[in-house]
This record gives sequence, C-alpha cells and structure tokens, in this order.
Amino acid sequence: MSDGGQWKPVVGMVVVNFAFAIVNVLFKKILDEGTNSMVIATYRLSTSAIFLAPVSYYWERKSRPRLTASIFCHLFLGALFGLTLTQYLFLKGLEYISATFACAFLNTVPVNTFILALLFGIEKASMTSKAGRTKVLGALICMGGAVLLIFYKGIPLTNSHSKAATTDILNHADTMISGKKRQRWVVGSILSLAGCFTWSLWFLIQAKISKSYPFQYSSTALMSFLGAVQSAILSLSIERNFSMWILRTKLEIISVLYAGIIGSGLCYVGMSWCVKRRGPVFTSAFTPFTQIFAAMLDFSILHEQIYLGSVLGSVLVILGLYILLWGKSIEAGDCGEKQAHLAREEEHRDTEAQIPATISKSNP
Repeated sequence: MSDGGQWKPVVGMVVVNFAFAIVNVLFKKILDEGTNSMVIATYRLSTSAIFLAPVSYYWERKSRPRLTASIFCHLFLGALFGLTLTQYLFLKGLEYISATFACAFLNTVPVNTFILALLFGIEKASMTSKAGRTKVLGALICMGGAVLLIFYKGIPLTNSHSKAATTDILNHADTMISGKKRQRWVVGSILSLAGCFTWSLWFLIQAKISKSYPFQYSSTALMSFLGAVQSAILSLSIERNFSMWILRTKLEIISVLYAGIIGSGLCYVGMSWCVKRRGPVFTSAFTPFTQIFAAMLDFSILHEQIYLGSVLGSVLVILGLYILLWGKSIEAGDCGEKQAHLAREEEHRDTEAQIPATISKSNP
C-alpha cells in the first residue's frame, strides 16, 4: 500500500469523528433552546432514510436478496436498540450534561460491546493468556473511568466569563442549587452511559445482520425508516403536543439535516470503508477524537466549563479502551500465528505422505 493509501483511512476517520462531534454540539445547542429530543431523533432518522433509500436502490437493487421475516426482525431490533433507544437515552442525557462530557461515554462503547459479548458467550477472555488478561484489565479500567465520570465532578479547570460560568459560580455558592446541579449531572451521566450500552448491543445484532443481509446501504436505510417510526411512536406516547414537531429556527433545520445526511449517512459509509480497509480495531482507536473535537467546539462556541472529574475520568476511559484494543490485537496476532502453524503442519504431513509414493515409483 502506498503512503497515500495508508493515510486515507487515517484522514477519513479523523473527518468522521469531527463530523460526529459537530452533530453532538449542534444537538446540545438546540436542546438547550427547548427542542424535543425525540422530535430531533425522528427527523434525523427520517432524513437518513430518505437520503439512503435511492442510494441503496441504485447500488444494491440487483444483488439484494429477498427480505425474509427473520432478517426483518433483526433489522427491527437493530433499529430499536441501536437507533431509537440509543438516541432517546443519549439525547435525554445531553439535556443535563455538556456535549464533551456526553462524548466521553462514547469511548466506552467498544468495552461495553466486549462485556456484552462475554455475557452472551460470543467473546472469550481466558485469564491464562496474555490477550485475555489484557482485555479484562482494559475493560475494568474503562468501567472505573465511567464510574468516576458519573460520581465525581471536581473543580472547574477553565476560567470563562461567560453566562454559563457565572451560573456555575452562583450555583456553587448556593447549597440547594448545587445539590440539584449534581443530581442532574448524575442523571445525565447514567442516561448517556445507558445509551452507549444499547448502542453496544446494536453491534452484536449488526453482526448477525451483516451475515444474513450484507448490504450496508439497504440495511441502514431500512433501520433508519424503522427507527423513525419507532421514535415517532415513543415521542407521541410520552408527550402529545403537536406544536413540538414544528422546527421554528434555521439552526434546528440545519442540525436535523446535517445529522441525518452527514451524521447518519455519509459518516456510516466512511466508517464502513475504513473498516474494510484497515479493520474494526483501527476504526475503534479513533473514538476518543469525537470527545476531543467536541471539547474544542464546546469550549469555544458554547463556553462550557471543563471539570477535573471529566478530565480524570476521560483519561481512564481512553486508557482502558486502548488497553482493550491492544489485547484484541494480541489475540488477532496469536490467531494468525496459530493458523500459520496449522498450515505448516498440514503442508508437512502432505509432504511426508508424498515421500512413500515417490520412492515406490523410483523402485520398480
């Protein structure tokens, strides 16, 4: 692979994570202005379905198999856990915490997936092997960082003279208000972490979908459509205020269109391309960039405070993530060496089997 070919996946993943950071910052902005979270999710998924439907029809109309009941059920569950519940929980959490803090929990997704895979027997972690011990250590460190994020806020590390900073100072001066603020912090953290767990569950469902229905454009378009219907039903069951469905500002419209087309459409295609070129471990390694970009945008545009607990917890979460990914790479290397060893043994047996036949032919 040429130098240009090596750098394309790197640049691609940086761009994808920057786009995801913009989505979260935009959503935080319009949520603070009073936009309903499930309305955002419904419009976002509807935009994604409308955008991907013609693309999937053009690229996959000749190769796409018949949609069976089993495949439809997996797509329905994928939409429920990976789109509807994930967005509901994550966006509800985003109402209480900053975009930077919410993105910190996204770094737990690979670890959550590993833990769920262990529970379902899909993944194995033998404590007798270096790879198994490394993966377990990474998972424990990452979960420890997530717990620290939830229960320890710490002192503010930034000195902003914005309205948000002034409000923080006043809240810390008042014990009752400070208690309510801490409660919101914990509630928002738990909701965001729960959203990351449902997204992790989606990866397990998606693994089955990719085997029975390996058509990424069609499956994403169908899940986006099903997720939009599910989100609309969930939203109407919670609150039947039809005026909330009207997007009144340009920022709301731009946020929904950007999140649907870029965040749910093109970013998914870009991630799939990077996975195909460099593998899932490489792609997962760029997850922390979303939080880094969100922090830059959060502080410069929304003037949000950065707290000591956020920094310490994020460091542990990212450290645990990379230790887990390191364990996965060790495991992949061990599997490759084992397969190569088995191949050499098979070749050796074939050679030994051919020797008697060669001798018998040479001795009439």
